[in-house]
Amino acid sequence: MDAPGTDTDVVYRADCPSRPILDQIADKWSMMVMTVLDRPRRFNEIKRRLEGVTQRVLTQTLRRLERNGMIERRVLPTSPVGVEYSLTPLGESLRAPFGHLYDWTTSHADEIQNCQQSYDQRRQAERT
Repeated sequence: MDAPGTDTDVVYRADCPSRPILDQIADKWSMMVMTVLDRPRRFNEIKRRLEGVTQRVLTQTLRRLERNGMIERRVLPTSPVGVEYSLTPLGESLRAPFGHLYDWTTSHADEIQNCQQSYDQRRQAERT
């Protein structure tokens, strides 16, 4: 076993390049947008499938995902001009991990909600 402080210790450094990337692609709306992009979709179609997202937040999320190479924005030659969003190969490579996370979340939702209720009850009892 290695001694503490050796190179084998995991350190999540503040300047680690994975931090901002995880922050930008693993947030709630980014994950949901990438999930509904099972095929190319227009902005309003995405918005309709994501109940509760505002136009501003969806616009910011799409721009961030495009900047990070996860989605592609294509201007359609229609009148009026339309825009369509789709996953890039890089974004497509996240579908399986996101799918596993979603499946895990739904299969453990009841257990997590029970833990939350138990925690809230303990905290409430401590305050009284």
